[in-house]
Amino acid sequence: MNSAGVQTTRVRLPKRWNREQFASADTLLGANHIRVRCIDGVTRMGRIKGKIKKRSWIREGDTLIVVPWSFQDEKCDILYRYLPPQVEWLRKNHYI
Repeated sequence: MNSAGVQTTRVRLPKRWNREQFASADTLLGANHIRVRCIDGVTRMGRIKGKIKKRSWIREGDTLIVVPWSFQDEKCDILYRYLPPQVEWLRKNHYI
């Protein structure tokens, strides 16, 4: 907490040089796949990577970081899920 009594959180941002971007989880499809709506306006089939699959549950409406596949643009890998305080910080600072 800082002097104003507001807790600051460390927020991971997408790495543009690595083609990462924001996305929102639309529909849960099962078998570790989710339909996501990316910030560039494209709806993609997202695959939950093993590292994130073990650590956190992804639900519809969650804000995510995804990386589109280089050889199939309609598919992507899900790298990170934001928690509600992090999403609030991103909106307040005009990232999303």
